[in-house]
Amino acid sequence: MRYLLQNRRMFSMGQKGGRATSRLVRRPQGFPLMVLMLFGMFATACERGDHPGRIGSRAPQFTIADGVQTVNLSQLRGHVVILNFWATWCVPCIEEVPSLVELQRRMPQLTVVAISNDEDPAVYRQFLLDNRVDFLTVRDFSSRVPKLYGTIKIPESYVIDSKGILRRKFVSAQNWTSPEILDYLGKL
Repeated sequence: MRYLLQNRRMFSMGQKGGRATSRLVRRPQGFPLMVLMLFGMFATACERGDHPGRIGSRAPQFTIADGVQTVNLSQLRGHVVILNFWATWCVPCIEEVPSLVELQRRMPQLTVVAISNDEDPAVYRQFLLDNRVDFLTVRDFSSRVPKLYGTIKIPESYVIDSKGILRRKFVSAQNWTSPEILDYLGKL
């Protein structure tokens, strides 16, 4: 059986009982769009993995202030930094916060820096108080810093070594006190 493309329709040509036959085979209306969407999903999913293109290169530098707290990444050189992007309205982010608090307590030699994209500063501050968040956190409603890192969805975290090099990217909420993560961080 062979197929001919004619006027954006596919015809199937074959033989039936010694005579030629043809029947119209319709391509789904959204076929090109579906192919494009699948390609887009696979292309963007690669950057959401834990080995994006920037791993092994210098972490993008930033200074950000929210009126209460200021973070300048270059001043943290010499420390391993966990850079976490989150928000108080993000359920996986909320689930991750206690393990980040515990990580900072267990490994005081590293610095957890959390950047929230919350709109309401009062809700953000109340969340920090209610959950006893004692690591360095700053609100970035403009999402300027996540854009520097190519972060689209939260939670997302980066491990930056003491020399300022991006070493790893974590997508989605993590248990920061798991033996595997503690072991990995302890070797940096």
